[in-house]
Amino acid sequence: MFGYITVYKPELKIKDYYKYRAYYCGLCRTLLEEFGVTGQITLSYDLTFFVVLLSSLYESTTKTEVHRCKVHPVKKSPMLMNEMTVYSAKMNIVLSYYHFEDDWKDDRSALGLAGMLALKKKVKKVEREYPRQCKKMRKCLKKLSDMEVQNLQNIDETAGCFGDIMAEILVCKQDIWEPYLRRIGFYLGKFIYIMDAVDDVEKDIKKGNYNPLKSMYESMTKEEFLASGREILTMMMAEVSDAFEKLPCIQDEDILRNILYAGVWNKLNCLSGKCSLEEQLINEKRKDII
Repeated sequence: MFGYITVYKPELKIKDYYKYRAYYCGLCRTLLEEFGVTGQITLSYDLTFFVVLLSSLYESTTKTEVHRCKVHPVKKSPMLMNEMTVYSAKMNIVLSYYHFEDDWKDDRSALGLAGMLALKKKVKKVEREYPRQCKKMRKCLKKLSDMEVQNLQNIDETAGCFGDIMAEILVCKQDIWEPYLRRIGFYLGKFIYIMDAVDDVEKDIKKGNYNPLKSMYESMTKEEFLASGREILTMMMAEVSDAFEKLPCIQDEDILRNILYAGVWNKLNCLSGKCSLEEQLINEKRKDII
């Protein structure tokens, strides 16, 4: 995953930051227990947001555990886990597996092959448990792969495809909240995809890799490009926020609002030269973790 959907630490209360970290560590632990070390390295801030949101909406019974890990081997870390942690871990691992599979088929990537072999049996089990979500993921990733081969320069279409994936994942239960969760997932998925394209466009052009914003970038100055990107991304988050406000999320409300109204903009602010040195260091550390 991409790791853009995270908290903005400077504006978050200390107790809420540590609770968010406990959710993150809980997802990490669950990935390790369910899928081994290969599963653990697919850990994402994006899916941590899903854990917090779904736990809040469904008021899941959450347990607290304390464990050591490779990142913090000396001091034990608190970890929050519940049914939504397990669900999000399974969705994260299936999505990662399909990416591994795609990398192997397209580029004969050794990493892709290793990831496939390590996760194949366990992913088959998840596919049987969640056929709706897995079928949609596979279909949309195939469509995205075809778009890349065609070098399609239509960001709305490519981002919409990833949005469909995230919408399906976020709908863990088909109940009265489905329309709102589907809308949040769709526009959040589009936001993630577009943000990643904005973030990587210069690198992709240099390496000759596919990027749906290449034509747009080459027709503008960098300042114009970033301004246009922010305008598009703002529209995506306006849709996400509107749907979120219709959900009865009381638990961890401050964490969720911090992510949606501040955290998601951290990377773009840094690209625009508007973030502090502390924020830049946080982003660099985040790249190492993800």
